[in-house]
Amino acid sequence: MIGRDVLDAALRAAIAEGEAALETGDVPVGAVVLDADGAVLGTGRNEREATGDPTAHAEVLALRAAARARGEWRLGGCTLVVTLEPCTMCAGATVLSRVDRLVYGARDAKAGAAGSVWDAVRDPRLNHRPEVVPPDLVPRELSDRCSDLLSRFFARRRIR
Repeated sequence: MIGRDVLDAALRAAIAEGEAALETGDVPVGAVVLDADGAVLGTGRNEREATGDPTAHAEVLALRAAARARGEWRLGGCTLVVTLEPCTMCAGATVLSRVDRLVYGARDAKAGAAGSVWDAVRDPRLNHRPEVVPPDLVPRELSDRCSDLLSRFFARRRIR
């Protein structure tokens, strides 16, 4: 089992990825995939604006990078750490990649698919359901940073 300090470091790295997404005007979401020992296999940040790709969400890009690093699409034993609760597409990718655990820092009350609006990752009809670690089980300082990053981004967009 990956220790709390490793998970916290991964969430900090995901926050840094999210901050980097700001440079391209993308929604500041970042993701990191850890292997069973806590080593980073892949990272990603939202790149929809940067690439014009509607599927270029942080989670999808991090899962793709992890699959390349591992040499296969099955990511059993891995943990996906992301700043924002996955949408339905990313929740589906999480399930289909077979990651064992999903950790996220902020809830998404409009599009969250890991318990807020939908619970696609824990649907009992699926053959794989990762453990979910929601924001209330993440250190408050880190969940606040995830939420604040998104709040500041959207506040600036509303002012324009």
